Amino acid sequence: MPSPGAPTIAELMDGCTRSAVHLEMRDQYGVAAEASDFQAWLETGRLDTDPASPDWAPWVGLVSRAVARGIAVRRARIVSEPVSDYIRYEHASTIVNVHAGEQVRWLPRRRASDIALPGNDFWLFDDQVIRWGYFSGNGAMVSHEVSEDPAAAKLCSEAFNAVWARAVPHDQYQIH
Repeated sequence: MPSPGAPTIAELMDGCTRSAVHLEMRDQYGVAAEASDFQAWLETGRLDTDPASPDWAPWVGLVSRAVARGIAVRRARIVSEPVSDYIRYEHASTIVNVHAGEQVRWLPRRRASDIALPGNDFWLFDDQVIRWGYFSGNGAMVSHEVSEDPAAAKLCSEAFNAVWARAVPHDQYQIH
């Protein structure tokens, strides 16, 4: 659940002028909105990858609009190997992110050992505005916080760029 008054990702994405980058570092997310889809995928192997579906259309529209404005939208995921079921699920659905215009890369955690990383997942807009994501131990969203602290933004930018340089593009990453 977002913190009261914290701008949404959509508001921040619509307001950015150059770049929106997202670093994900967890092997399991307990996102309530996707719980039934994840469970169905575990049971059947079927997954909603229709960019026009009600679950995906808002995100696809947001990213597509940003990319059309010239915004570079990049997402990097640091993952343990062998990957969790959740990461398998996430990998299988990433085709929709790519369809929307996101560039997505994957970095095995063992290759991130010498990268200085922030303690939490984040979005960074225009290398200045951070939207931290805080999760519980089981991966449930706890809250968000927005910061424009220059030192934290520099850490996030450098961490993301280091991960990005080592990470494998989505279409080349093989699940282990």
